[in-house]
Amino acid sequence: MNETGELLLHIDPERVPAWAAALRATLAEMPLRIWPDRGDPDQIRYALLWKPPSELFDGLHNLEVIFSVGAGIDHLLSCTTLPADVPVVRMVEPVLTAGMVEYVIYNVIRFHRRMHEYDVQQRQAQWQVLPQITAGDVTIGIMGLGVLGEAAAAVLTKMNYPVTGWSRSRKSLPGVRSYVGEPELLEFLSGAQILVMLLPLDETTQHILNKGTLARLPRGACVINAGRGGLIHETDLLNALDKGYISGAALDVFETEPLPETHLFWRHPHVTVTPHAASLTNPLTAVQFVAENIRRHQNGKRLQHIVVPTDRR
Repeated sequence: MNETGELLLHIDPERVPAWAAALRATLAEMPLRIWPDRGDPDQIRYALLWKPPSELFDGLHNLEVIFSVGAGIDHLLSCTTLPADVPVVRMVEPVLTAGMVEYVIYNVIRFHRRMHEYDVQQRQAQWQVLPQITAGDVTIGIMGLGVLGEAAAAVLTKMNYPVTGWSRSRKSLPGVRSYVGEPELLEFLSGAQILVMLLPLDETTQHILNKGTLARLPRGACVINAGRGGLIHETDLLNALDKGYISGAALDVFETEPLPETHLFWRHPHVTVTPHAASLTNPLTAVQFVAENIRRHQNGKRLQHIVVPTDRR
């Protein structure tokens, strides 16, 4: 094996040119392989992946680190051949974080100022001024206080919104009331007038927003999901919207993507659909994160934002 090893890239074909150029410019000393070209598989020490096929890992006996192209890693965990002993690194880069914060803030303001209701009125040619309330009277509940949730919370608190957060472990964030685990979930939901979902998807969060938990939200609450589609039981959300218990939903992720043309979300008057585009990883800044982690690994330092094999959640 050569001294540095090689890096294998797997990503959507239309994104390959930009990513390959950025990687070659930043990691000029490391040979780049682009799937399906693996060259000599024994030379591959690192892999930068998005939705890899199961056969990608065949024969990669010297693979040492797997990088996710996106912030989520469920696309890797769903791969049945993912090596159990190779650490996975989440993507954390400033453009991705900023884009997600923008998406959250845009939709929070849109729901707070009832623009989703004005959209319905416009389609009905209805002229009616709706009551307004201040930001201080609208509690924002964030499910998931990782890098993205923490960044969104920091901006929302500066805008004078009361912010609560729910996560696996207690967080100490300025201006944010922290709730932890299943015992505190229902109390958290009961105060969330606008619910922001930024959780990862795993066996504990699959359909975490369902008929029972939706009923714990305040009547008229709004839902923003930029985490993973599987967090929401879609039929239960549609029923809550149809009954008027949930007044609006901004959904960027879905259980089936692309969202089927026949799905009721497309035509629901109280749902805004975006095509998993809340925030996109920027190759120019993302490869800096990858390069820094590769250098850390080769110098015997701990990887940043690592998901160890025993806790891939």
